[in-house]
Amino acid sequence: MTIDYTDLYLDGRWVAPATSSIIPVISPATEERIGSVPEGSEADIDAAVAAARAAFDDPAGWAQWDGKRRAEVLAEFAEKLQERGEDTARRVSSQNGMPIGLARQFESGFPALLLQYYGSMVADQEDEIRPGMLGGSTAVTRSPIGVVGAIVPWNVPQAITFLKIAPALAAGCTVVLKPAPETVLDAFLMAEAALAAGLPAGVLNVVPGGRELGAYLVGHPGVDKVSFTGSTAAGRAIARTCGDLLRPVTLELGGKSAAIVLDDANLAADIESFFGATLLNNGQICWLCTRVLAPAARYDEIVDTITDLAKSITVGDPLSDATQMGPLVSARQRERVEGYIAVGRKDGARVTAGGGRPSDRGWFVEPTVFADVRPDHTIAREEIFGPVLSVIPYADEDEAVAIANGSDYGLGGTVWTADADRGARFARRIASGTVGINGYSNDPTAPFGGIKNSGMGRELGPEGLSSYQNVKSIYLDVR
Repeated sequence: MTIDYTDLYLDGRWVAPATSSIIPVISPATEERIGSVPEGSEADIDAAVAAARAAFDDPAGWAQWDGKRRAEVLAEFAEKLQERGEDTARRVSSQNGMPIGLARQFESGFPALLLQYYGSMVADQEDEIRPGMLGGSTAVTRSPIGVVGAIVPWNVPQAITFLKIAPALAAGCTVVLKPAPETVLDAFLMAEAALAAGLPAGVLNVVPGGRELGAYLVGHPGVDKVSFTGSTAAGRAIARTCGDLLRPVTLELGGKSAAIVLDDANLAADIESFFGATLLNNGQICWLCTRVLAPAARYDEIVDTITDLAKSITVGDPLSDATQMGPLVSARQRERVEGYIAVGRKDGARVTAGGGRPSDRGWFVEPTVFADVRPDHTIAREEIFGPVLSVIPYADEDEAVAIANGSDYGLGGTVWTADADRGARFARRIASGTVGINGYSNDPTAPFGGIKNSGMGRELGPEGLSSYQNVKSIYLDVR
C-alpha cells in the first residue's frame, strides 16, 4: 500500500497544486514506489509566500501574539507530533534508509523537544534594560524577523526541519518550508500535525520540490530570511543571492570532521559512542567524523579496532529493529560513494573492511574502512556522505591538530582520551564549530554550526532563536 497525497499544505489548509506534476517516493531498500506528493511550482511558492506574508502582517496575528500564547500553540503542536511519532519514524526510514531505532530517536522525539524548548524560551523573554555609559538607559527589544524560507535536506529531515521552524515560529515568524524531494511523506505528516494543533493559517506552509524551486524561494521578494541546510556548493549560491539582497541567511553546510584518538584512549571501551560519532545514519550526517586520526605508535591497533567495528555492523532492512545500518538514500548517492571508494583504492589507500555491496537489491554500501591514508588523499579531504572512514596516522599532538585543522571544513569533531580534562584542552585547539569528548551529541541548549566551508550562523541554543529576531535599541531617559 502506497501513501499518496494530492494536495499541498498552504495557508492552513490542503489546497490543489498549481500543476499536475508529482514527486514519486522510492524505497532505497526495495527500490519500489512507496508513495507520492504533488511537486511544487513557482506559482505554489508565490501562494505560500503570500499566505505567510499575510499571516505575518496581520495586526492581530501570530507575530503580534505574546510569547506565552505562541508557546501554548507550540506545545499543542509538539503533542500532535508525538501522537504521530511512530508513523513519522517509519516514513523517514522507508524514504532515506535511516535505521528505525535512530529514526525514533531523531525524527520522532527531537522535533517535539525543540518546540517545547523554544516555546518555554519565548514565554519568559522580556526586554532587556541596560544602563548607559553616557546617561540614561536602553531598552533592547526583540521582534520576529518576518517570513522565513526554510530549505531542508533528506538525511535527517524532521530533526533539521525543526532546527529551523521551532525557533522561527517561537520568535513569531511565519515559514515557507521546502523539503527535499527524497523525503516528503514525513513533511506532509508534519503538516497534518500542524493543522491538528491549530497553528493559524499561513504561519506554516509546505511546498516540496528540487533545487530550482529552492532557488526561487531563496530569491523571492516576499521572503525576509533564508535558512538552508545542504551542500557547500548550494550554500555558496544561496549566499550570493542573499548577499545581493542584503537578506539574512543561516547556512549549515558540509563537513569532513576529525575523530582524534589520543595516545591514552581506550577506543574499544567507547566503541558504541565511536560508532555514533563516525558511522551513524549510514554515514549520511554532515558532522560525522569520517577522518580518524590515530597516533603512529598505536596505529595498527586502532585500525584493527575500527575494522572489527565495521565488520560487526548489522546491515539490512531499515525498518528492522536489529539493523544498525541501512541503504543509502538513492542510486545516485550510492554511485557517488562507490566512486570515492574507487578513488581511495587508486590513490593507494588500503581497504581493511567493506568496499562493496552487501546486497543486489537496494542501494546498500558496506561499512568501509581505509588505512594508510594521507591527509592529502581525496577521501581525506572531500565529503563523501556515506559509510566510509579514513584512518590517518600522526606523530604527535601538534601534527594531529595541524591535520585536523588542515581541512576546508569545520563543522564537527571528537577527541578520544582517558583524561576528560586533557580532551577538553585539546578540543579548544580544533578549528571547528563543535567538538565532542569521547562522543558527540547535538544538545538543544548548545549552538550548532560550522566555520569555513561548513557554513555560517548557528542553530540550537538561544543563538538559534536570536537568528530569527530583529534587535532594536530604544534609548530611554535621554535629555
